[in-house]
Amino acid sequence: MDFLSPSTWEEALAAKSAHPDAVPIMGGTDVMVELNFGRRRPPALLDLTRIPQLRDHGPDDGYLRLGAGVPYTTIIERLRDRSPALAQAARAVASPQIRNRGSVGGNLGGASPAGDAHPPLLAVDALVELASVRGVRRVAAREFYHGPRRTARRDDELISAVLLPEPAGPQSFSKIGTRNAMVIAVASFSLALDAQARTVGTGIGSAGPTPLRAIEAEKFLASEFDWDGAASPSPATVTRFGELVASAARPIDDVRGSAHYRRHALSVMARRAVSWAVTDYRKEIARCA
Repeated sequence: MDFLSPSTWEEALAAKSAHPDAVPIMGGTDVMVELNFGRRRPPALLDLTRIPQLRDHGPDDGYLRLGAGVPYTTIIERLRDRSPALAQAARAVASPQIRNRGSVGGNLGGASPAGDAHPPLLAVDALVELASVRGVRRVAAREFYHGPRRTARRDDELISAVLLPEPAGPQSFSKIGTRNAMVIAVASFSLALDAQARTVGTGIGSAGPTPLRAIEAEKFLASEFDWDGAASPSPATVTRFGELVASAARPIDDVRGSAHYRRHALSVMARRAVSWAVTDYRKEIARCA
């Protein structure tokens, strides 16, 4: 196995172009586990730890630009106001040691349907920035996932950043697992409200071959939500929203949970997310009054 260790971004892109089958590694929280257990043996590893700009973050034309190597701990401690749902998801990732190393870019690169970062990215309609020697392009997170561990990233491309829009309403993330920490989600759900556009975004994790949206649920809640006064939705509305979220899932039975349980859990999390959104929305209206 070859080990490539570029010191600049330009060198990294050139190395990926010359070795398209090289596996990028920065935090190593997924790749090294696969190597240690013999589940993967790539011909080359592309070490990106010496590329400083991958850990940069800051404003970018109305977005928060999050370098692909920004660790979860930084998101939790410094960026929670700019990316509330993603910060909640980051807090749910494994242990403090993993959160110090792991990143959203790594989650996107691995593209596991159970990755905690995926539902918030879908819910807020984030952009994924991909770079190669041919140039840079941005792909909506909603178009990034093509199948189990398959994405829109081309063989010669590296994930350079994620771009998150400015929050325009309440956001939340929740997941359920067999214990409170160090757990892969049995199911996860993210909700984001945009009070300016009066739209709703959702993200479903660990309940399908890819991270998913609940499009019909989004349309339904957007039409039923009281955007002017934040009155509590009727019990029937909340129940229906939960049903639509559950129906958008495509789960399977596995060692972590049954398909039936995953749908039930998503319905419960979706109903709770509506309650949290109403509470947070009222607080925002009160602050602006």
